[in-house]
Amino acid sequence: MSSSGEDTLRFAEVSPPDGSARAATLCLAGADNTVASPAGPLGLGVLTTAAAWLAGCQGQCPPRLPSRTRVVVFAADHGIAARGVSAHATGTTRKMVTALTSGSGPLATAADAVGAGVRVVDIGLTDGDGEHALGHGSEPIDVADALTEADTLAAVRAGITVADAEIDSGTDLLIAGSLGVGGTTAAAAVIAALTGTEPVAVVGRGSGVDDHGWAAKTAAIRDALRRAKPHLADPLALLRTAGGADIAALTGFLAHAAARRTPIVLGGLPVCAAAMLAEELAPGTREWLLAASTSTEPAHDLALEHLNRAPLLDLRLGGDADAGVVATVSLLTTTVGALAD
Repeated sequence: MSSSGEDTLRFAEVSPPDGSARAATLCLAGADNTVASPAGPLGLGVLTTAAAWLAGCQGQCPPRLPSRTRVVVFAADHGIAARGVSAHATGTTRKMVTALTSGSGPLATAADAVGAGVRVVDIGLTDGDGEHALGHGSEPIDVADALTEADTLAAVRAGITVADAEIDSGTDLLIAGSLGVGGTTAAAAVIAALTGTEPVAVVGRGSGVDDHGWAAKTAAIRDALRRAKPHLADPLALLRTAGGADIAALTGFLAHAAARRTPIVLGGLPVCAAAMLAEELAPGTREWLLAASTSTEPAHDLALEHLNRAPLLDLRLGGDADAGVVATVSLLTTTVGALAD
């Protein structure tokens, strides 16, 4: 990414993965059109597709096992949480971050199981004081812009900086995640805006809301979409209006990691919303993304369809279930190991 003036961003060009390495890996596994069985002689089925994706990203066949896998989680508070759109109480994002950084909880356990390190980036916590922290959460997107223009650009640039830091330190497989009460509401609003979908068709149960919470979430997204309508052709303006600091940072993170030819496994709904925005800002980003699983969130399916990313598994994960996403990485590495034998 290079800057061309204080208020504009220009992302580096994203080149495609190596198609020859991908095709050679499919052939190696017998999962191309040279055999009758779609599972291939190794019986790996769709797992071979994931290994071939990794081979293309690495530019070699067979693919090698990643030497350093990192889960990078961007944390932010969302003002829309005050509308009762989440089963979690407003203000509990900080507690979630504290638990994760101390190594407790499902996501930390899953990361440890696959040998991945975890980095939590405070980008938009209320009273945050991290290296990249804006120092505040977003505004309620049903009545106000989520962020100022300056904060939107700062968050995107922070994501770019974090991507550089991780890749420069030797990370060769990234898993993108998010933490933030109300995050799936903002993400669903962004996805609905980009796909032209009605609010009722994108709203899921998120953190486990009841019918009252579902109705509140639908109303919030409806009102956010009205405010976002003038900005549908401008990804940064859409981020500012209906997104949040975590989604903005993830947008920069995904686009820049793709430009630096680093494979990324997509986390939950906010990450998928950011992936759509990253593809708009840096075309070709999606080729560097692996969708781990289906989700119970209808907006998740819409995002993956828009990105043309077929999910590897059908686990029906929750919208913010990054732990389940991380757990699937073991299948990817197992497949890579089998191809190397």
